[in-house]
This record gives sequence, C-alpha cells and structure tokens, in this order.
Amino acid sequence: MGKPVEQLADHPNLAEVLGVLAQLAHVEDAALPLLAQAWVNSPSLAIARDRALAPDSPLVLEVLGAFGAVGALFADDLAGQAAYLTVDRSVTVLALKAVRDAIAGAYARPVLSSREHEALLRPWRSVYPEPTVEEPDLGPRGDQVKALLSCLPVLAGRCHDPAGQALFDALVDRSYLAESERVEALAWAFDAAVLTSRRRVWALVRRTGTQGMSRGCPTCRTGQVDSKRDVQRVLTLCLDAACALLVADAMGDASTELLTDPVTSLIPLQRGPGSS
Repeated sequence: MGKPVEQLADHPNLAEVLGVLAQLAHVEDAALPLLAQAWVNSPSLAIARDRALAPDSPLVLEVLGAFGAVGALFADDLAGQAAYLTVDRSVTVLALKAVRDAIAGAYARPVLSSREHEALLRPWRSVYPEPTVEEPDLGPRGDQVKALLSCLPVLAGRCHDPAGQALFDALVDRSYLAESERVEALAWAFDAAVLTSRRRVWALVRRTGTQGMSRGCPTCRTGQVDSKRDVQRVLTLCLDAACALLVADAMGDASTELLTDPVTSLIPLQRGPGSS
C-alpha cells in the first residue's frame, strides 16, 4: 500500500471519499429502495468488506465515525415509528448496507483489489454514478446556520477564554427562559423540516454542533469546567436556534425568533435572506 495514510487530505482516493460523504445528506427517500435493491451479499463481498474494515485499513476510525453519522442521519428511518416515514424500515436497513459499503470501499481503495473496490461501490454507483459537489440545503439563512455552528468550538475552549466563559454563562441563564414555549416552537420547526425535506439535514446540523461543542479545549484538551447539565442546556439552546434558522423560511417569524433570539442576541450573526 505504500506510506500509511494519516489524514484524509493525504488519501490517494480523496475525491471519491469526499464524493460519497458529501452525498449522504442528499440521499432522498426515493433512492432508498433503489439502493436496497442493488445491495447484495456473497462470500467474496464479505471478504472485501472485512478487508476494508481491517484495523490496518486507511483511516478506519474515520470510516467507523462516518458509519455513526449515517446512523444519526437515518435514526428516524431506522426506528420506523414516525408517521411521516414513506419507506419501510426493512428497506432502509438494506439501503444503508449499500451506503456503508460505499464508504468503506472508498476509504479502503488502496488496500483493495480493483474487483473488490468495484463490488463494494457497485450498488452506490448504480444510484449515484457521479459524485455530488453540492452542499446540504441549509435554507435561505444557511450562512447564519454555519456561523452559529462555527461558534460552538469557541465555547468548547472557554476554560482558557474569559470572553467564551462569559458567553457560556449568559447562555446558561438564557436557557431557562420560556422553556415550554420553546419546546412547542421546536416541534413546529421539526414539522417544517419534514415538509421542506430537510429532516436529515436537521440531524446533520445537530450532530455537527454536538461534535463542535465536544471537542474540548484546544489548550488543555478537557474543557470540563462546568456541570454537564449546563453544557447540555447551552448545547440544546444553540442547536435549537441553528435548526430554527435552517427552516426559517417555512416557519412563522414569532416561532423562529423565540428559538433564535436567546442565542443570536448574544452571538450576532450576519443577517441573511428572509431575516426581518
């Protein structure tokens, strides 16, 4: 295989890896039966899959992390309980096998034979023959969503940043305001995400924000200076605001402001289309 791959930027199959990962948030319900139908298993495929996920396969921990992201994006689909679901859970389970094979095959290309690589990617390529270069649909206020998410790593380093600590403390205080009203508004926001086909992007936003807040302080690598309850309250407040911005074009202004104002009044964001 040559020199071990230590970071994604050095991966010899980077374009394909990024193409598969970028497509995940764009997988629509209509694609799930197609992926499920295309997925097959066989002894040779099982061997290729094991090779792709071997401990010495390139960036295998990132692969497992990507599997976790897939599970988060399709958590509702896998639970199979929500009334808005249009694809049977058993179909989704098979479809996600094809998705995971594509991720594993793309990452493991340097250690797979051409036949193994092609076999693992075949179901995915039958539905997505060309990689996407589009960002997930973050709505008309997508820049504000990204700006808010980018602030969460700053909060994670608050133990060495007095301004970050002051912001965190203020957000803790704001998290106790209008709690029951914000719960109701968040339910409306999620309904809007379903109606605008952004519910998987909703899950992506919440996962991205959680990861940003969980990085810990870059100086001491801990950041555990506040109670877990306070950390969770701030994280939830910020994620709810980001999700409200995500679907602001499909919600009433009052509900959007109820969810966003506690955060954006402390973290001013660039005003985007549709903001009042």
